[in-house]
Amino acid sequence: MNIAVDEKTVLQDEQAHARKQRRKRHLILLAGAALLLGAVAFGVYWMTVGRYLEQTDDAYVRADWIPISPRVSGYVAQVLVEDDQPVKAGDVLVRIEDRDYQARLEQARAELAETEASVAARQANLHVTDSLIAQQKAAVAQADAHVRGANAERRRAALDQRRYEGLAREHAASTQRLESAAASYTQANAAVDSAQAMQREQKTRLSVAVTRRQLAEASLKQQIARRRQAQARLNLAVHALDDTLIRSPIDGVVGQRKVRIRQYVVPGLPLLAVVPVQQAYVVANYKETQLRDMRAGQAVDISIDSYSGRKLKGHVVSFSPGSGAVFALLPSDNATGNFTKIVQRFAVKVEIDQHDEGGPILPGMSVITRVDTRPQMQGAAHE
Repeated sequence: MNIAVDEKTVLQDEQAHARKQRRKRHLILLAGAALLLGAVAFGVYWMTVGRYLEQTDDAYVRADWIPISPRVSGYVAQVLVEDDQPVKAGDVLVRIEDRDYQARLEQARAELAETEASVAARQANLHVTDSLIAQQKAAVAQADAHVRGANAERRRAALDQRRYEGLAREHAASTQRLESAAASYTQANAAVDSAQAMQREQKTRLSVAVTRRQLAEASLKQQIARRRQAQARLNLAVHALDDTLIRSPIDGVVGQRKVRIRQYVVPGLPLLAVVPVQQAYVVANYKETQLRDMRAGQAVDISIDSYSGRKLKGHVVSFSPGSGAVFALLPSDNATGNFTKIVQRFAVKVEIDQHDEGGPILPGMSVITRVDTRPQMQGAAHE
């Protein structure tokens, strides 16, 4: 009886062991099939996508922030913004005391009014001179007429004298009549001389009037030039007064606020900075061996270290014209000493296509970028 039970137990153990072996073979086959499928899938992915992806973690968020400096000197009257405050383009950030600039503006306005009055006086003088010239031209024309009349009278008197001289020789006219004709001729000569003298006088007066007009015109031009100078000084005074209100040139966020009330500032002194957070972009430093198939317009996946799992889309904008070593403060000289070849990195500018609401993207954040260099993806970021 015990022998039969033992045989049955051994048979059951053998059957159980056989089932375990079959299950183990099935699991091995399934694992092998899964590994094979995974390898095939990875191979297909690598051949179609993976080998075209260029990735780097040497990438950071950047923004073209603007340092704000005054254009005029003076004491700070008000600081109208706080640290990290969002501002719009045109918002007043700092106000400088403007009493001196108001006074300079009033002085410039007074100088301009004075020069304008002087210009008006010179213009009136020029008009008077023009009237005198017109009057003198009429006098010259009258003198010319007198000269022509006197010459005509002299010619008549000369003819009368010659005629009476012939008559007197023939005793057809009296000596008294001849003497009267001679006297008329002498008077005609004197009248011609007088008319010519008057003509020269009137022409001289006309020349003097023309010279006076030239002087008046030159004086007017001089005053017009002074008026332009006064207008320019007024414009400078207006601009200086406007510059006492320091405004934000762009939309952004205030940072590096160093300015304080009652501080004396001068042109060029940095007071604060305005950072255009919404215009942030990424600068990724890729190895030179990764740039072969990289082109502007290719799509980029952006992962931000500050927000785990957050993905953004972007596209390549441009490439640096030189490696970082070229623009270093002390560039290396590979022509001296022992040479060790080092793979260089080039800055690639990546524009973020759309900022989501998952938190601010601030300059200086570290990111990981992955560029899809597939030819069919050229410009896909813009579609």
